[in-house]
Amino acid sequence: MKKNTTGTNIKPTSKFAKVIIYILLALLAISIIVPVAWVFMASLKENQQFYESPWALPNGLHFENFVAAWQQANMGHFMFNSLVVTALAITLLIVIALPAAYVLARFKFKGNKFWNVMFMAGLFINVNYIVVPIFLMLSNGDNFFRRTLGRPFFLNNIFITALVYASTALPFTIYLLSGYFKSLAKDFEEAAYMDGAGYFCTMTKIIMPMAKPSIVTIILFNFLAFWNEYIIAMTIMPDEKLSTLPVGLMNLMAAERASVEYGRMYAGLVLVMLPTLLVYILLQKKLTEGMTLGGLKG
Repeated sequence: MKKNTTGTNIKPTSKFAKVIIYILLALLAISIIVPVAWVFMASLKENQQFYESPWALPNGLHFENFVAAWQQANMGHFMFNSLVVTALAITLLIVIALPAAYVLARFKFKGNKFWNVMFMAGLFINVNYIVVPIFLMLSNGDNFFRRTLGRPFFLNNIFITALVYASTALPFTIYLLSGYFKSLAKDFEEAAYMDGAGYFCTMTKIIMPMAKPSIVTIILFNFLAFWNEYIIAMTIMPDEKLSTLPVGLMNLMAAERASVEYGRMYAGLVLVMLPTLLVYILLQKKLTEGMTLGGLKG
């Protein structure tokens, strides 16, 4: 019988329960790995192989599928758009969420509880449910700009799309950062105030460096979310020249399915998946540690 840090007894897990857990985890891993491996395998096949056994190995490494998807299907252009939108959204999110989370977690003022409740309520709002109101709001704004300036502004605007991304990610980001900020001792700030540091200086030079694990976590987590986002990008940026990678992939899949170019279609799918897979594989430890740090210490 083991004891935890509070001194209470912890009942050890039985061998049978461990076997069941390992079997379930193995099945879960297989259900995730097999489809991903199949997509990678399919991206290297010739078109005629798709009419044979779907599980047959490629008869060669046909990397020309990736070249065709990158150049002829403009996947490189779509990837650049995704990089710009994601970078802008993460920058806006950090600039807005860090000061907001710090103030809500470390200061008591009139309305503090109200804003905390509002951000907590935002955690339960599915972004897909509010895409249409967002589109209508931006469309009405464009009607005003057309009447006054003669041109639209909100729709088909990469910066506005990044701003919408950052806004939808604010509730979770502020929740995670606030949990970490609340765990820090007041002594650090009091020492900084005694040395003559102001609120802004204390936040940027004392508190934020200490919150680096949580900051890295929100950057990684939101990178994965923004990179793979489809609904918002398709709705408020209908111009194909501004399409992000997921939207470009859907257009590619529709076009290549009609022209029976399956190898190029799966190569495009790999181009979308590869950056997120690499980021998660390389940084998954920091991602999970940061989420645990921010969530449990709050």
